[in-house]
Amino acid sequence: MTGLAPAVWGSTYLVTTELLPPDRPLLATAVRALPGGLFLLALGRKLPVGVWWLRALVLGVLNIGAFNFLLFFAAYRLPGGIAAMIMSAQPMFVVLLAALLLGDRIRAIHALACTVGAAGVVLLVFKGRASLDTVGVLAAAGGALSMALGITLTKRWGRPAGVGLLTFTGWHLTAGGLVLLPFWLALEDLPDTLTGPNVIGFTYLITLGAVLSYLVWFRGIERLPAVAVSFLALGSPVVATLLGYLVRNETLSPLQIVGMAVIFAAITLGQPRPPEPKPHPER
Repeated sequence: MTGLAPAVWGSTYLVTTELLPPDRPLLATAVRALPGGLFLLALGRKLPVGVWWLRALVLGVLNIGAFNFLLFFAAYRLPGGIAAMIMSAQPMFVVLLAALLLGDRIRAIHALACTVGAAGVVLLVFKGRASLDTVGVLAAAGGALSMALGITLTKRWGRPAGVGLLTFTGWHLTAGGLVLLPFWLALEDLPDTLTGPNVIGFTYLITLGAVLSYLVWFRGIERLPAVAVSFLALGSPVVATLLGYLVRNETLSPLQIVGMAVIFAAITLGQPRPPEPKPHPER
């Protein structure tokens, strides 16, 4: 179930390029987060209390605001394949942060899964030689670190007692959208007109791309180890590649198919193993 969230996020690139106004990534990100967050807050009718004002702000920035801003910034400064390769370091960051902040033991299987996952992403998206922009590389690495720290702190702090998942998700989306709002107002403007496809695209981002996907995502963080959740995020470039092939007639090479299989192997390696059944004592 948790893997459905990255699958939906993998469709964001197609929706953005085909349905949204061009060259307005901050508008797309702010509209994606803020209306859905305010809607969930209206449903839950509960604001943070005490330390949770700060925690909700931190988690909203890490999981949504800073992550999406850095992701879009890197996409404009780097070829998409290079950005995706750098972002694939996110599970490695979670492995390290979970050891530092959650006391999880670094396992050899997780190190192997990180290596396998990065290799799979390279096979899936790399298009040959590409020039590297230092600022773009730092932005992509910062986006990966932001998401990793967001996953780990969400797992560490949990959800406050008496607060439902709808309200908790609303805190994240609202905080992330409010942080992005001044950047959008300073750096972009509104399109002259909104077309029918624009409305459909924004509706998709708000409902599936934000509200439903983040509800599933935060539910998964509660129920799964942080490291297992981080590997599920590798499914996003797989979905983006498949949609490009099915909808935009992009090529899909045998090497990319191998890359998908390798990514799924890494995701499988990163999941928790069921405990072995204890033998019954002999009578």
